[in-house]
Amino acid sequence: MTQQSTQNVPVLIIGALLPSLQEAVESNFAATRFWQLDDQQAWLANHGSSIKAIVTTGAWGASSEVISQLPNLEAIFSFGVGYDSIAVDAARDRGIVVTNTPAVLDDCVADTAMALTLDVMRRYSEADRFLRAGRWLEGRFPLASKIGGKKMGIVGLGNIGEAIAKRAAAFDMQVLYHNRKPKPGVAYPYYDDLEAMIADSDVLMLALPGGKATDGLIGAKQLEALGKHGFLVNIARGSVVDQAALIEALSAGRIAGAGLDVFEDEPKVPQALIDMDNVVLFPHLASGTHETRQAMGDLVWSNIQGWFHNDRKVLTPVG
Repeated sequence: MTQQSTQNVPVLIIGALLPSLQEAVESNFAATRFWQLDDQQAWLANHGSSIKAIVTTGAWGASSEVISQLPNLEAIFSFGVGYDSIAVDAARDRGIVVTNTPAVLDDCVADTAMALTLDVMRRYSEADRFLRAGRWLEGRFPLASKIGGKKMGIVGLGNIGEAIAKRAAAFDMQVLYHNRKPKPGVAYPYYDDLEAMIADSDVLMLALPGGKATDGLIGAKQLEALGKHGFLVNIARGSVVDQAALIEALSAGRIAGAGLDVFEDEPKVPQALIDMDNVVLFPHLASGTHETRQAMGDLVWSNIQGWFHNDRKVLTPVG
């Protein structure tokens, strides 16, 4: 059976996509680049009723304001595992399907989480700067912290959290975890009390979803529990940490250091964090490999194809 053409089906691309995915969408649909419109509100008023689907990313999202102006919207396809930037509740209330790209990026995100852990504890980036500045000629680099034997407390033992735990265990770390409830089949010690787990941890690893429920979850109280020998690593969302409290704790020596891939107001990073030697900073690159990004793009495209060519069947609906 020949597939019906979607060339005339209007879709809205909220922001720039992976080039191969963007080409696929624009070649097969009547696509509009929303981020390049001079007057987005005027365009929505004149053309919003025609839009059948949104294609976006975890960074660009889809706001309730935009969704409300698309009365015939059927689906939102997002490139990324996180969907806190998408007004999922507003979509659900109208029966609009939302998809994301879980599982395909777990390994690369977990690799980044361990890279940050190794880097901040062993001071590798700091040592690189030390050598390049010619300071090795003046004396040896200071000592760092051993990885093996330390306890990693993971907040959010989902697929990514489990992939991180596997890697941490390979480095002879003891894994602890905190979720809303224990995860079946998991042997790692479970903590119902977040602060109790943090107090028992040498590394606090954040791998939980963003959104209102986790906004500011890690603040001054939790950082105090982590202690002056503890390290914070965040590959989740910048919103889950009170960034001002983190800067204060680092400045005062209340925690030993931090490895951060995400920030409160990306891509803006406070100069205070940039100036600290005991902080490793990545530009939100956790899933940033050719292989993983292509797999994410392929999954988005499979969801789009499933919706329009396979009786509204998508592979990875949210919730």
